[in-house]
Amino acid sequence: MSLLTSHWTLDPFLAVTVLVAAWHEHGVRHLASRSRPARNAGRRRQSLLFYAGLTLLDLAVMSPIDYWSDQFFWVHQVQHLLLMFAAPVLIVAGAPWLPLAHGLPVRQRRRVGRALLLSGWSAPLRQVARTLTRPWVAVVVFNLDMVAWHLPVLFDLAYRNPFVHIWLMHGLFFVTGVAFWLQFTNSYPLRPRLTPIAQIGALFGTNVVMFVIAMTLGLLATTAWYPVYANLHTGLSAVGDQHLGAGILWVCGDFWALPAMHRAMRRFIDDDRGATWESRIDRLLQGAR
Repeated sequence: MSLLTSHWTLDPFLAVTVLVAAWHEHGVRHLASRSRPARNAGRRRQSLLFYAGLTLLDLAVMSPIDYWSDQFFWVHQVQHLLLMFAAPVLIVAGAPWLPLAHGLPVRQRRRVGRALLLSGWSAPLRQVARTLTRPWVAVVVFNLDMVAWHLPVLFDLAYRNPFVHIWLMHGLFFVTGVAFWLQFTNSYPLRPRLTPIAQIGALFGTNVVMFVIAMTLGLLATTAWYPVYANLHTGLSAVGDQHLGAGILWVCGDFWALPAMHRAMRRFIDDDRGATWESRIDRLLQGAR
């Protein structure tokens, strides 16, 4: 029981997530005064998903998961899965964009909107956002990010350098995770731009990448990849710890990929009802481009 109750930390990040949640809640209530009851009920359900995503972010960086991730590679994998998959998909499904925009007074909202969308100083930020949210760019960057941080040289650098660990590794995991899941999940007013067949291909390819990483760290590895864990005395061998982490990556890869691929397949089948075989082949070829 002490594993769950000890080693909690009070990180300044908690203040950030609480502030964002309060800002979002204010926006939800503001929109409620202008929307139909059915729309308000739907927005409230989405807000619960958004708050759950923020909660998972806090758990990933402040709970005992963060402490034990320095002792066990497999716990580190759990933390990374929370940052790349669980928290981003909940936040994207929570569609927080309009409530956050309406959380500010009208005058400040317009001022911030002009600064972010029209000002010259924010042009590089807009370009980065447009590039990162392009469908295939988001998918490729997400996979490259996952592969890169499993390389021993970068993994060990992050382990030894708190700035690299928190702001680069964890920050990129979360940002690329949000950009990735925006390609598969409706997040009003944003909609996925990949066709259903392209979504299936992207999800399958990402699952293959996770499988290859897991096999490389697991069945194909006879020695520990990461010296930082090899030197720890945790009661579990470094190789066994690495194999366990690889198994978690493999199982969780199937856990998230299969439901997402099922949804994409359902969309593809629904869109194809009544279509001829020629039109289906054309759509398959277009989705593969």
